[in-house]
This record gives sequence, C-alpha cells and structure tokens, in this order.
Amino acid sequence: MGLKKRLFTMAVIACAAAAVAVVGLSGKTISQEQEESIFTRGKETIYFWYTDEALTDYLGSAAVAYGEAHDVRVIPVLASGLEYLEEINKASIQSENMPDLYIISNDSLEKAFLAGLASPISEESWGEIKEEYPDAARLAVTYKNKTIGYPFYFETSSLLYNRTYLEEFARSQIEAERDAAEGEAAMADFEENGPEEESQGNEDAQAGESSQEGGNTQGDGTSQADADAQNEGGLREGGEGSGEDGTEPDGEMEALVDERVKELLPSTIDDILNFANEYNAPEQVEAIFKWDVTDIFYNYFFAGNYMIVGGAAGDNTENMNIYNKDAIDCLKVYQALNQFFSIDTKEISYEKVLNDFMEGKIVYTVATTDAVAKLEEAKGNGDFAYEYSIAPVPDINEELLTRSLSVTNCVAVNGYSDKQELARDFARFLTCEYTDTLYSRTGKVAARYGVDYGNINLQEFVNEYEVSVPMPKMVETSNFWVELEIAFAQIWDGADANDRLRQLSEQIMTQVTGEPYTETVIEEEEEIVDEVEYLDEEELRREAQEETEE
Repeated sequence: MGLKKRLFTMAVIACAAAAVAVVGLSGKTISQEQEESIFTRGKETIYFWYTDEALTDYLGSAAVAYGEAHDVRVIPVLASGLEYLEEINKASIQSENMPDLYIISNDSLEKAFLAGLASPISEESWGEIKEEYPDAARLAVTYKNKTIGYPFYFETSSLLYNRTYLEEFARSQIEAERDAAEGEAAMADFEENGPEEESQGNEDAQAGESSQEGGNTQGDGTSQADADAQNEGGLREGGEGSGEDGTEPDGEMEALVDERVKELLPSTIDDILNFANEYNAPEQVEAIFKWDVTDIFYNYFFAGNYMIVGGAAGDNTENMNIYNKDAIDCLKVYQALNQFFSIDTKEISYEKVLNDFMEGKIVYTVATTDAVAKLEEAKGNGDFAYEYSIAPVPDINEELLTRSLSVTNCVAVNGYSDKQELARDFARFLTCEYTDTLYSRTGKVAARYGVDYGNINLQEFVNEYEVSVPMPKMVETSNFWVELEIAFAQIWDGADANDRLRQLSEQIMTQVTGEPYTETVIEEEEEIVDEVEYLDEEELRREAQEETEE
C-alpha cells in the first residue's frame, strides 16, 4: 500500500508538472546564470527555492553569510507559489540546477515525501537541536515517525485586546471600591462614635490663635515663612498629590491596575460575555468581541481541541475523530455567539476587523502575528492611540477547552539532490543560527525558542504556538480546511451544528477510507445553551452611554 501510494503521488506530480509554465528565478536571466557559473566555477553551489518575496533580502544575506564562512555558493531562487511542488519535481528531473532545498508549509510534507522530494533528517542530527523547538514545531515536521524538515517560521492566532480600555476599566473599579470602602468606614465610625464634638472645633481655633503669638514663629523657633518654604519644597520633591515618598500612591495604583487587568483577562468565552454585561464602554466602542468568522484560521480554536485529524502529527489516517459530542457542544456555543455579537459574514474581513481595532471600535479580537507589526507601525504614524496586548485564546468554559490552529513553514532537503549534506548544513544554519533578525527583516516569527524580539506580544504568540494544533499533512484530507470553513460559516448563520458536523465527517472519512462512510448519529440531551439569556450588545452599549450622559 505504501509503495502504491508513493508511485501514485509521483505520477500525479509528474503529470501536473508537464502543464505548468517555466518558474521565475528571482528575475535572473539565462545569461546571468551562465555568467554566475563562470565566476563560481570550482565552488560548490546549492540552489534554495522559496515562494514568499518578503524573504528575498533576508535569504540573500543568509546565503552570503553562510557562503563566506564555508566557501560555497548558495543561490536563493524565488519561485511561483502555483504548483510549487510540481515545479520542484520537474526541476529535479529535468534541470541541471535543481533545488537542493526549499521552503514548504508543513501541510504539504506528506506529498513531498511520497514524491521523494523530502529527505529525512537523521535521528542523531535532529536529536542535537530538537529541544530548541516547541512541540508544535516538532510535530509539524514529523511524518511516520521521521523528521523530514527543519522548522523555520510559523503562523497562529491569539487573542488581541485593547489594553488601554481594560486599564481604564480596572482603575474605575478600584476607585469605586475605595470610595465604597471609605464610605463604609465613615458610616461605621459614625455609628460607633457619633458626630464629632463641637469642642474639637473650639480647641482647633484656640490652637490657631496661639500659633500667631511670638512673632509668627513655630514652636521650635522656625519662622512661618521658613516652614512654608519647607512645605513647598516637600511638595516639589514628592510630586503633587503624592505620598510622603513622592511615588507610593501612583506606583501603588499602577500595580493594582496591572493586577486587576490580569484578573479581567478572559480565560473563557463566558468571561467575555460577563465583561460585556458589566463594561461601560466608551462612545467609540462598537463591539466588545469581534473577529473574522469567515476565516477558519480565526475560528478553528472553538472546536480545535476536539477535532482529531490524523493524530498529533497529522499523518495517521487511522486516527480520525471529527464528529463527537464535545465538538458539537463547542460549535453550538459558537453559533449562540451570533445572538450576542451579530457579525455579518457578508461584510466581515480580517483587514476590516484590524482597522476597527486600531480605531478603538473593538475591545477583543482574534489576530495572527502580522497584527503586531501593523499596530506598531500605526502607533509610530500616530494612527493608533491605544496600548494593546496579546493573550491566549479563551476556552469555551471550564469544561470545554480550545486550541488554535498553526501552520509551520519549514526547510526540506530535496531527496534527488546530490548535495544533501551541504544542503542540510545550510538548512540547519538558516533555521537554528540565523534567526535573530528574521522577524525584523521579514515579519516572520521563528518556530524556535530563544529569539529575543524586543516585544512581549510576539513571545505571547510563541506561547500560543507551543500548544497549537499543527495543520495535518495527509493528502486525503487536503480539502478539509476549505470544507470546515464552509461548515463554520453555515453553522454561524443557523445550520444545525450536529447535522453539519456529521455531514463533514462523512465526507472526509469517505475520502480517507475510499468507500462510502456513515456516522452514527449522536443523540443530544436537552440543550442548556438555549436557556442562557444573550443580551443584545448594541443595546447594552446604548444603555451604558445613556447612563453616562445622565
């Protein structure tokens, strides 16, 4: 079966390659390649293919750095993303300058391996570096217990929130609690001691008169003017409205606010709903929680913890469990959120959501790593007037957990290359030793530990990536994400979650098994989610504004 599958995949790739146009080589002409060959004759040369133009300058620098250190020539080649593997296969068979290594997303690794285009890394070599990577990265490049790529960079989704709004809300809560506590203390004192004696006021008056005697001097012989000067100096030193040491009250409040913000951060979707009911939103806020419900990358976390597609490494067709009660329950909660947040699938997009967030119209959203660079640029241009932070995606509730989806781009060594050792050494250099400037020059976040980004929010994305679900790499389930995205959209708009998930599972399992597949219908208990009262978010915001105006 394994050999048959391998031969079939190679045949498909070979047929497809015959119909594809010639790949672009980063703008190089044939004469330029011939000229390079003349000047580099006698030097070992390897070709490195990639499809993302944002990497061009960075890979060029890496090639120069490695080449100078090892006296070799590394030529990065920008190829078309269309029929990428087919072009690699074609070049491996027909071209003298075949790609010795290339960048590929982890979900295409099975296809590459079965076609002989991805050579496994030895256990000894992988063992030397594997601890530098999160579990998600290691699983992403694993196929049938073999490591067939070097993790390079990743993408995943996390919770993005307006920190300024949460700090203001936290501060208002703390101040209200202090006022209430002071009021209760005053009332308790009144009940215990009664009103202050009038004689106290007389004593104060007499004390004031005596202080005027003796030429306006203090009891220790200090003149009133000197005392006033000392007091004024003390205020200057301590700061207006500050405590005796000049910093304690402000510092204490900021510490309390930071702690309260941590408490306010939602660990569940229920927490977001509770926050929406309590939050007195500023006038410009249009939504407490809004995200792109049409893109599976921002939706998957709702049911991601309970949909098993190929097991942990996403490579085992015997380990499939899409249709189950937990996944159904998660999707029902997802559907119910439409009653609260009312997001129109025909008008929503990730770009629009991010722009609304920049304008202060949204408190919480779900974003990918690109949001950090966009927000930082907007702050620098004066187009974003708030502070922001990244947090883990919230669970559904205390019983139903969530996990984000991730895709890992890795470097694979071509199994047809006759320079595999050199290619492998460069791949290791690129992904293990040359990642310090990867983000600053490309906007890509490295799929390994130990990189200092100078921004805690990027580290939060790394933390989310660590526990994420890597995209499966099975050829039979390659259309799963498109079909799942359609199912999510239909469920959001009212389709029955149980029926729709069952239909999806039957479709995918039919592809995996090669024969018609029927799921046993899961009988559901009385729905609890319908008993929850989901208030209209727009109405809540309007009521809060009216209370503020009053």
